[in-house]
Amino acid sequence: MDYAYVAYTEDKRMVKGKVSAISEQIAAEALMKAGYSIVSVKPVVPFFPSLGKYFSGRIKTQDLLLFSRQLALLTDSGVGIVQSLELLAEQSTSRKFKQVLGQVIADLRSGSSISAALDKHPSVFSTLYSRMVAVGEQTGELGTILRSLADHMEREAQATKRLKAALMYPMVILGLAVVVVALLVTVALPPIINLFTSFGTDLPLPTKILLFLVHFATNYGLHLLIGLVALIVIGFLYIRTSAGRYQLDKLLLKLPVIGRLNQLTELARASRTQSLLFRSGLPLPDIMTLTRQASGNRVVAKALAQVEEGMLKGEGLARPMSKDRLFLPLMVAMTRVGEEVGNLDETLVTVAQNYEVEAEDRMRTALGMIEPVMLIALGGVVAFLALSLFMPLYGVLRSMGAG
Repeated sequence: MDYAYVAYTEDKRMVKGKVSAISEQIAAEALMKAGYSIVSVKPVVPFFPSLGKYFSGRIKTQDLLLFSRQLALLTDSGVGIVQSLELLAEQSTSRKFKQVLGQVIADLRSGSSISAALDKHPSVFSTLYSRMVAVGEQTGELGTILRSLADHMEREAQATKRLKAALMYPMVILGLAVVVVALLVTVALPPIINLFTSFGTDLPLPTKILLFLVHFATNYGLHLLIGLVALIVIGFLYIRTSAGRYQLDKLLLKLPVIGRLNQLTELARASRTQSLLFRSGLPLPDIMTLTRQASGNRVVAKALAQVEEGMLKGEGLARPMSKDRLFLPLMVAMTRVGEEVGNLDETLVTVAQNYEVEAEDRMRTALGMIEPVMLIALGGVVAFLALSLFMPLYGVLRSMGAG
């Protein structure tokens, strides 16, 4: 953040300027070290402060991951937590992250614990993250906890990155195909279709269908576009509600191919989260609560809440899991074994690894099917256009030859 200052130099000359720092106190300390006698230090308020949040950028997962690993290294090396955060804030390339760390440092200086300071920024540090840091503070294993969190975030980030990279090519091809077909139907084809109709001959069925589509796109294309945009907006607003989000998550679990993939991904995430929390030494009720909060699917979160209710009634974990078909047999069986043997953290890691491997195989298979399906669809469109154009042309040429 920028701070405007008024100060005197060593030769009693007044100077004004700006200095960047993560807090007002650090800005003042930097000026004093430079030999200035400070008159005032004030934060610079932007001309459009309300728009600042839209241009300050968001904090990337990679920034938080790197921060966690570096903070673990510094704390294990014996560096104080405040000094470590100040060093990491100075090195951060994200202005928003610098501001957040500046507020965390200010809270620590006022006597707050680091977990409580992080908990004030839920958009950056999740409840799971803050609670795990609190466990690290209490046990003296903050470095170990931070590394575990970094590993956890890295696995999820890599899975998301692989999915985005795999979907990029099909999405680009699909977008180009839609644009080309739209241009053909609205710009290139109408003059050709008008030419055919001017001959007064009976047009074949494919050409009639194409003529209808061109006519519809020309006369009602704008209405269709407005209706489509309205539906998208209404759908977006609906899924932002609690009921709408639940229905969307339910649909994502029931879709063919994608539904099983989403189910495996969510169960793998829940298993890894539980294993991580077990290893940190949290009590089981807290583990279930945090696992439910960390879930990205409302249906899965509700199922985990029902498991938690059964666990609080003394049923353990495996028994209430077996009552819900959402939890697959491997997870139920391995959880039962883990409860009996007393190594739930290890058995849940095994479950997560199995589901992650299966999810990756299914994703690879699904993505492998996308390209041939798209090629067949595009081939069908091209064949339809060719028939629609060449069949009447052939009819006209034949009638001219007969005449």
